[in-house]
Amino acid sequence: MNQQVKQQNSFWLRLIALVKKEFHQLLRDRSNLAIGILLPILLILIFGYGLSLDVKDTRIAVVMESPSLEAIDISSSLQLSPYFSPMMLTSLKEAEQLMVDGEADGILHFGSDFARNLAAGNATIQLVVHGTDANKARIIQGYVANALANWQQKQIDRAGNKQQISTIGIITVEPRLWFNAANSSTWFLVPCVIVLIITLVGAMLTAMVMAKEWERGTLEALFVTPVRPLEILIAKIIPYFVVGIIGLLLCLLAARWLFHVPMQGSLLVIIFSSTLYLLVSLGIGLVISAVTKNQFLACQMALFISFLPSVMLSGFIFDLRSTPMIIQVIGQLLPATYFMDLIKTLYLAGNVWPMIIKNCAVLAAYAIGLLALALKVTRKRLE
Repeated sequence: MNQQVKQQNSFWLRLIALVKKEFHQLLRDRSNLAIGILLPILLILIFGYGLSLDVKDTRIAVVMESPSLEAIDISSSLQLSPYFSPMMLTSLKEAEQLMVDGEADGILHFGSDFARNLAAGNATIQLVVHGTDANKARIIQGYVANALANWQQKQIDRAGNKQQISTIGIITVEPRLWFNAANSSTWFLVPCVIVLIITLVGAMLTAMVMAKEWERGTLEALFVTPVRPLEILIAKIIPYFVVGIIGLLLCLLAARWLFHVPMQGSLLVIIFSSTLYLLVSLGIGLVISAVTKNQFLACQMALFISFLPSVMLSGFIFDLRSTPMIIQVIGQLLPATYFMDLIKTLYLAGNVWPMIIKNCAVLAAYAIGLLALALKVTRKRLE
């Protein structure tokens, strides 16, 4: 009996000692704590505050060719709604230009005969929606339809008696979709996948493979040769750049021949902008690998810094304007946000040159800055 008790005590002593040892090991490796504690916190904050499938502050260009009390009343009801940010215009051409430039999500067009038709019993309002995001376009159409239904219900409530109610006209919304005539989510999603694939190849793959070479000492063996850090970085960039270009070409072919996504913009501009973003992703991967020198940690950092933000905070899943201001600021700091906006516009809307020049300039600045930082960090490590 005493022997059995001693064995049980020995078991618990050994188990406690092993558990203490594992806790010490866990606390010694900060990357494990980052995955176990920091990652859940980040995911909770992103999903709780940054992920929103609602559409708020929709930029609607309200065009009234002949202003009437009813049209003004409807426009005022839109201004009071948190879902709309209306812009009052008198020219349809001006509203269409805002749509082309990406500064308006839709056009609500009141014709010159709106008031007369409404008094006669039936009036039509044309709603033109930016269709590069098919899901968002459907939500906007539903919001406008609900807003008009609420306005009509208020008119009925004000009327009071049946005789006055019978004089209230019916408003019909005539929807129209720009830049996505098929109203297909595939037309929106397939170009966005290009962003994710370039991020995956450029940032994650480069960070992991380069960090593995740091671990094995392959790079240290090169450092004792006359080869310069700049030459090493260029030699490392070229293979992954070629892999990224191959992935890009596969995406372009799949979009054209498998999913039949139309390409309204210039193919050369798409390739040029994709090349800029690929250089940005390569720069991120090189910086991460040089800082961490650990394959596992480099993989986690690449996931946190590049891939997850590219999926969740770049406008791929939802409109950033529907999120809190801090999330919008973070999204605007990500290079993926600019390329996401660029690739969607080039595919579905065409060559909108002011936006192309601005976004390409931002990507070029990111590429130069990150590659210069990668060279600086590598030189610092060499010392």
